[in-house]
Amino acid sequence: MSARAIPTWSVPLFFVVGAISQYVGAAIGVWLFETTEPATVAWLRALGAAVVLLAWRRPWNTALRRRWTRRGVGVAAAFGAVTLAMNVAFYEAIARIPLGTAVAIEFTGPVAVAVLGSRRRLDYLSVALVGAGVYLLAGVQSDVDAVGVAFALLAAALWAGYIVLGKKVADAGAGLDSLAVGMGVAAVVSAPILLSTQAAVDASVLTEARTWLWGAGIGLLSSAIPYALDQPVLATIGRARFALLLALLPATAAVVGAVALAQRPTVSEAAGIAAVMAALAVSARAARSPGDDGGTIEP
Repeated sequence: MSARAIPTWSVPLFFVVGAISQYVGAAIGVWLFETTEPATVAWLRALGAAVVLLAWRRPWNTALRRRWTRRGVGVAAAFGAVTLAMNVAFYEAIARIPLGTAVAIEFTGPVAVAVLGSRRRLDYLSVALVGAGVYLLAGVQSDVDAVGVAFALLAAALWAGYIVLGKKVADAGAGLDSLAVGMGVAAVVSAPILLSTQAAVDASVLTEARTWLWGAGIGLLSSAIPYALDQPVLATIGRARFALLLALLPATAAVVGAVALAQRPTVSEAAGIAAVMAALAVSARAARSPGDDGGTIEP
């Protein structure tokens, strides 16, 4: 099942709507933190995303069964586990630091993958910019939550792993199908750990219908809708230009945080977000070459 291209003029609209959807879902997650553990919210997101993606992609379809080998399922499961772990770290981060700050710090992962082993001057510039951005976001403020920053950096490292594994499943020609299967496997396998943690804190939350409904909504907004909207964008402009569009995401997250969560960025935070956006733009342009269609996709 391949996505159809869309008119070029509509690409920014599709991308921005997907980004807003993703971070509105994250904002709902922050609201849920009043009653629900961040790791449990991340699990609910994974479950909701798995249900929607499995219903959409139907990887059990007879025409696709030939793709699924024991190794393929194992890679998909690893892909799902890394994605879920990344989301757990991200939700633990946004429980402690502003949404825009967490997203900007998390982008150090893709930048690191993009420039790893490179000797281009532009790549060194992107590293300097992202380093300056993280310093402005976390290093110059005395009241920053160090644990929140650490979780954001962990999410960045896991995002790097997501990109590496994602390339393997994409090369196999079943990226979204593998993600659907992987998220489902990860949600089932991690349930005893993540739900028992919630049960130890407040088990009554798991008996409330609103918890499951909000969790399903987060999975739909933060995973399924962005993935669905990304596909026609990628079919229209390719991965290299898509990677350049990723530079819009930290600012989008900051705007959603300001509007939905009243998280107004300070001057240093705004400067740090701008530096990370510049690093993303530089690394995307540095990676482009004739015939290159590489890039990273937002998880």
